This record gives sequence, structure tokens and C-alpha cells, in this order.
Amino acid sequence: MSKKSQHVVKDGDGWAVKKGGSGKATKHFDTQKEAIEYGRKIAQNQKAEFYVHGKDGKIREKDSYGNDPCPPKDKK
Repeated sequence: MSKKSQHVVKDGDGWAVKKGGSGKATKHFDTQKEAIEYGRKIAQNQKAEFYVHGKDGKIREKDSYGNDPCPPKDKK
């Protein structure tokens, strides 16, 4: 079973939010900040993984909004 995910990626002169595994953007934005705000809301609603990619394409931030099987010890 694959996990649901949302990704913020560099797209031309702007930024895009894409569903994991999809080549098509859900929505385009002028700034990364706007894309992060939008993508985070989608990930929270879908209980999905959320990834923010830098200009180089590497993941620079990630969050999990799903059912984490191993929550951090400080979140008991």
C-alpha cells in the first residue's frame, strides 16, 4: 500500500503543489511560501505525508499528518 503525499516543487519561474506520483501540478504559485501553506492544508485534510523540495529538487522539510505508527516520545 502506497502512502498519500503532497509535494511542493520548483516549477518554471514559480512553485507547484503536486500529489505524490503525479506529473501534473494541483496548483501553481508565485512563491514557495504560498505553495507550502496550500500544500500543508491539503496534506492535513488527506492525513498524508508532506514534502517541501528546494530549488535543487532535494527534500528540505517533511511532515507527516497520517497515522504515524511510531509517534515521537515527546508526543505521548
